[in-house]
Amino acid sequence: MTRVPMTPEGHQKMKEEIERLLKVERPKNIKDIAEARSHGDLSENAEYHAAREKQSFLEGRIQELQSKMSMAEIIDVSMINQSRVAFGAKVKVVDIEADEEYVFHLVGSEEADVKSGKISVTSPVGRALIGKEVGDVAVVKAPARTIEYEVTGISFE
Repeated sequence: MTRVPMTPEGHQKMKEEIERLLKVERPKNIKDIAEARSHGDLSENAEYHAAREKQSFLEGRIQELQSKMSMAEIIDVSMINQSRVAFGAKVKVVDIEADEEYVFHLVGSEEADVKSGKISVTSPVGRALIGKEVGDVAVVKAPARTIEYEVTGISFE
């Protein structure tokens, strides 16, 4: 079984989601099924079918999260050499051609959220940045163009 790197924050967030699903969403769904069942004929009961479908989704999500948690390897960034880009780093870069600045937070694939600046260490950008120091240039081959990012800052918060 392969281990999946995860930040302590990502692990906590996943744990909280499992707790919410088990203690809030699942009991509410059980009540919804019981109430819909009390309305009579189940073959034409849309509320019952919707509640059962939601139950299936909830159980699937709970199993998925529990599986991810069992494979998680929580990385303590304080134990990492912080002079180079590594897992858990917030990397400030400048797109040399476009002269635009970005901040990428390198996280595990399960935590990646591009909209909030969290990118997977296994993504093309993440792989290009790993091991770089301030002043180094990371080259990313994208379909539209080759992007060169100059690393201008590294922090581990």
